Amino acid sequence: MPVPIRASFFPLHNEKGIVVGGLATFSDLTLVHQLDQAIQNRYTFHDMVGKSAQMQRVFENVQVVAKTDATVLIEGPTGTGKDFLAKVIHSASRRSAQPLVKVNCAAIPESLLESEMFGYMRGAFTGAQKDKPGRFQAADGGTIFLDEIGDLPLALQAKLLRVIEEKIFFPLGATHTTKVDVRIISASNQGLGKMVARKRFREDLYYRLNVFRIELPSLRERPADVPLLIGHILRRLSAAKAIAPPEISENAMQVLLNYPYPGNIRELENILEHALILCQENTLRRKHLPDYLRRPHVAGSNEACRPAEAGLSERSRLLAALQRCDWNRRLAAAALSMDRTTLWRKMKRYQLAP
Repeated sequence: MPVPIRASFFPLHNEKGIVVGGLATFSDLTLVHQLDQAIQNRYTFHDMVGKSAQMQRVFENVQVVAKTDATVLIEGPTGTGKDFLAKVIHSASRRSAQPLVKVNCAAIPESLLESEMFGYMRGAFTGAQKDKPGRFQAADGGTIFLDEIGDLPLALQAKLLRVIEEKIFFPLGATHTTKVDVRIISASNQGLGKMVARKRFREDLYYRLNVFRIELPSLRERPADVPLLIGHILRRLSAAKAIAPPEISENAMQVLLNYPYPGNIRELENILEHALILCQENTLRRKHLPDYLRRPHVAGSNEACRPAEAGLSERSRLLAALQRCDWNRRLAAAALSMDRTTLWRKMKRYQLAP
């Protein structure tokens, strides 16, 4: 078994300054390595990292619920890792050998959602030349992950309710029901309870989905986890590039620890990947970080595109971001931490146009 060591080399000079030999010292780092590994294992769960009380509670709950077939609702701000947590729950479940099928309810056009989720029969509509199974059939025996469930149209919510209750549905154009055995995990960054209160989400469906709720905190709510995440992400990114992870200078670390991360873990990953691309040395320095982190006035101008009025309705927040970004959908989507496709659909829903 390899033994981790630290080697130091010192030249030996004679009275004329000529190198006549050398001294090498070797330090056994086995105990240090074992301590680092123990700390890393203590705060890591299926490649998720966190020592904060919130994340330790998440880890405990996931270990329990993953072993069941309970329907799980994951809520939390964009970029907090809801997609990854769904994969963790599936991989730790008895269904892990079966498919995990993801449906992004916000990314598929509304007119195609029903056929994508439930499939269709030949002749169901113009162009339907053959039977096509939907995502629920593809997930039979496994897990289906309904991401951005809050964007599911009300008409489809009724059909989904029947699938949850009876595990059967009608594909488009079918005269007989199809039965499936699937576990349902859903996720939302909108707060489904609030959507129910505003009559934008079915109350009966909400209670069916909300059997076991897990809330992922924003990175701002778990500052103690940021140093762990930085090290963890850097090791993963470095391994993918087959390089040794660089050290982080004190100035760079200070910038990283003081940034609020409105885009949460996803933004932290992007920042570190940017820095790793620019870093051509053994130490990651402040100069390798994105400009908006290094220059506060630039970061401020970027924030001008981000709606800070958390209490506003979704329509108002979208409109504020679009107006501040001069209706540039790419910038507005980045400011809102959402895909451009999602922003486009929401603009269409709320009839937002310059």
